[in-house]
Amino acid sequence: MEKQKVAVGLSGGVDSSVAALLLKEQGYDVIGITMQTWDTESGTEREEVLAHGQRLLEDARRVADYLKIPHYVLDFHKEFKKYVVDYFVREYLAGRTPNPCVVCNRWVKWEALLSRSAELGAGLVATGHYARIAKLPNGRLSVMAASSAAKDQTYALYNLTQEQLSRTLMPVGTMEKEEIRRIAAEAGIPVAAKPDSQEICFIPEQDYAGFIKAYTGQEVPEGNFVDREGRILGRHKGIIHYTVGQRKGLNLPMGHPVFVTEIRPDTNEVVIGNGEDVFTNSLRCSKLNWMAVDGLHGEPMRVKAKIRYAHKGAACSVREIGEDLAECVFDEPVRAVTPGQAVVFYDGDYVAGGGIIL
Repeated sequence: MEKQKVAVGLSGGVDSSVAALLLKEQGYDVIGITMQTWDTESGTEREEVLAHGQRLLEDARRVADYLKIPHYVLDFHKEFKKYVVDYFVREYLAGRTPNPCVVCNRWVKWEALLSRSAELGAGLVATGHYARIAKLPNGRLSVMAASSAAKDQTYALYNLTQEQLSRTLMPVGTMEKEEIRRIAAEAGIPVAAKPDSQEICFIPEQDYAGFIKAYTGQEVPEGNFVDREGRILGRHKGIIHYTVGQRKGLNLPMGHPVFVTEIRPDTNEVVIGNGEDVFTNSLRCSKLNWMAVDGLHGEPMRVKAKIRYAHKGAACSVREIGEDLAECVFDEPVRAVTPGQAVVFYDGDYVAGGGIIL
């Protein structure tokens, strides 16, 4: 019987490396694919991004050599620029705070990777994400919370399609990080002790505003801090420096803690308020993707909603109120609902769906 061929997205980290090891041990015909998302030809890419990408590539190559699996380095920089970097910059300039991992997962790590993997004869892809895939009684596939709650990555995976999930394996979703490192160390995998990456991959130095200025070649204009009534409180450095809920770095001598409550790109204003002004009991979202259910069909659904990656989730009712538009009403007010971020709806451990906050 011919082995099933699976393409593992080898990032150079310990999680994807152990995913490849486990699948090989399970009898799959494993190949490793490293996605080159940085532009090596135009001469416009920043040195720190090229250096960071080269380090990841070398680590992935060492892992593939050690595991004795074929390794392909495929150029995804055009897809990455279109779906991730351009989107990230466009959203910040529009006064929103995007989550680039959500769009990267949908359009690059899955859509583009599945297409390229098929060309290499692999009908399946696998990743080192901390999540599980389950088939529900209604026949639909859903990502399910990882066994390790601290590492769970389902929030960033809510946007995957049924077709993508049907061709995906997530071998480490039932494991704790310590177990993965132990397996890697015992197997002698070269990156067993490599620290986890925390930064956005294309901004390794974490200077978002500096990146956007360099990428666009434009200066983002200063503007006014204002209160809800429009009274001017001071000057801000440019809207790309701020996000809803932010307290640090405002440099406003108000005599008490103040927070960003709204960003108004049309008037280039950043609205400032007190702590209670950052709370709300509802939100609206669009760009909906339903996963465990195929939509709400006019009926409200009780869910737990996460409004950012690190949010623990809050009980609410969600209902569709228009074409590609849903409203979420929380049982208790939640802090810093941020336009541009994803809101993800959970039915127990399963992702029911999600969207982008308006």
